[in-house]
Amino acid sequence: MNYVNTALKHLICFALVTAATLATSTFAHASWHSKSAGIMGTNIHAEVFHENEEIAKIALNAVMIEMERINQLMSPYIDTSELSKVNASAAITPVKISKELFDLLQLSAEISVLTSGAFDITFASVGYLYDYKTKKRPTQHQINTLLNAISYKHVVLDDVELTVYFSHPDVKIDLGGIAKGHAVDTSIEKLKALGIKHALVTAGGDTKLIGDRLGKPWIVGIRDPRNSDKQAVVIPLENTAMSTSGDYERYFEEDGVRYHHILSPKTGGSSDEVQSVSIISDESVYNDALSTAVFVMGLEDGLGLIDNLPNYEAIVMDSHRRMHYSKGLAQ
Repeated sequence: MNYVNTALKHLICFALVTAATLATSTFAHASWHSKSAGIMGTNIHAEVFHENEEIAKIALNAVMIEMERINQLMSPYIDTSELSKVNASAAITPVKISKELFDLLQLSAEISVLTSGAFDITFASVGYLYDYKTKKRPTQHQINTLLNAISYKHVVLDDVELTVYFSHPDVKIDLGGIAKGHAVDTSIEKLKALGIKHALVTAGGDTKLIGDRLGKPWIVGIRDPRNSDKQAVVIPLENTAMSTSGDYERYFEEDGVRYHHILSPKTGGSSDEVQSVSIISDESVYNDALSTAVFVMGLEDGLGLIDNLPNYEAIVMDSHRRMHYSKGLAQ
């Protein structure tokens, strides 16, 4: 891959280092423009280069509008969203849905098959009982009762009628492991349609880049899971995408145990073999889902999966805070 090169390998830092953040506060060139907003439960940040300030503003606003559109469509926390309507009714009767949501559900199922169920949007059948802000978690009895509802095979899709049906009465779905990646990809397409040739869009841990920073690569940092002020790795990237899943995004600790939002579909509990996973490839929607899947699969199986996928690379920090790399980065 064009980003797996000598310069990249030399710039990967095995020690914890302070690095440039994605959201640079100032720009040396007047034609760089940026905008940030809180959408989809995370920080959305976009940077674009354009000589015309008005076009740059239009481009940045287009990103925020696109992010909010997908939020309104796919958030499980908005009662009027299409996803919420599916969760409310799909166990009773097939629900007609938009082509966009249908395609994302279909892609989710394909990635579930690819990852042997490590990525599974029905984790929400148990996951909805966790509230990380109030340190609320389900009892083991509740998990045991609902665990059979976690299976992507319960999500029945009709590609003729564009409907979704849940074959188990307790199924709930959550697209938190794929929707932000999808939103980043569609936002980038909005920018390209406006003629933007150099840009960055990030939604939480999902980042996609158009071009470079005018002759220099973008410097993207992967944060230290245990210190938000430091980076574990910094990587020069251009014209590609990277997504990171970590146990520090939504979590609480109780009696020395970290309960976080990346749940194992097999146990209904938080996966604990690694602390963060970053996936690099051209599409954020796949990176987003695969970073979750590798996190759940663990170090050996997760890297084994990525090493067998062409044009994908991975960086994993294990539970002992050791860094591991897929074959393309380790060579």
